[in-house]
Amino acid sequence: MTVKPGWTGRVYEDFAVGDVYQHPLGRTVIAADNIWFTLLTQNTNPIHFDAAYSAQTEYGKPLVDSTFTLALVTGQSVMDVSQNAMANLGWDEVRLPNPLFEGDTVYSRSEVLEKRESKSRPNVGIVKVKTIGYKQDGSVIIEFKRTMMVYKRGHVPQIPQPTIAPAKK
Repeated sequence: MTVKPGWTGRVYEDFAVGDVYQHPLGRTVIAADNIWFTLLTQNTNPIHFDAAYSAQTEYGKPLVDSTFTLALVTGQSVMDVSQNAMANLGWDEVRLPNPLFEGDTVYSRSEVLEKRESKSRPNVGIVKVKTIGYKQDGSVIIEFKRTMMVYKRGHVPQIPQPTIAPAKK
């Protein structure tokens, strides 16, 4: 049997300014996502969890919590841009041009804007990306810039690989 490694993410040297990564996984938002995230973060605005209240707003239905949207789209980008990040340094210029509702499916992509060597840590570089999240109809629901420290080749901590005993016959 041949064991082949799975995708382990990009390291600093793999990024090039102008590259665009279409993140492969979409995600349909359900009511539980919205309600649980809203209550988990102690957001008390009923527009996110009270259908009778939100029916009276211009949206006519619950609006997905914008911090859930930020977390979801950031998460979608991890496999392509921050799987090997040492740390996030910041999210900037977060914009929410269109609403997201329960039942919508979210997709995303990221573009590499900048990269540079770290001045204080020789084992990482600094990468800045612009990420855009959009719905199934193509309308943009969020865009932001994110800056992170990404490990250089040869410096990514190794994930422990336990020894698996062979099956007994």
